Amino acid sequence: MWYVYILECEDKSLYTGCTNDLEKRFEAHKNGKGGKYTRSHVPEKIVFSEKHIKKVLALKREREIKNWTRKQKLELICLKSAKL
Repeated sequence: MWYVYILECEDKSLYTGCTNDLEKRFEAHKNGKGGKYTRSHVPEKIVFSEKHIKKVLALKREREIKNWTRKQKLELICLKSAKL
């Protein structure tokens, strides 16, 4: 299973990524080993995630979300939260 996720960082910025182990990847980000961006923007929490069966589909969705505006990402996060 593959996951597309959005992290909220301490400075309230958003980071979008893709992984096959969400918890392990989040820990890597928190420990400064996840990605260049999250080394200087410390992640606080996972605010969005969705599952994908294939890596190629997750990567396609990640690219789509990364091209969105902050407003669009926040709307996605709110929609997902409303469904819970």
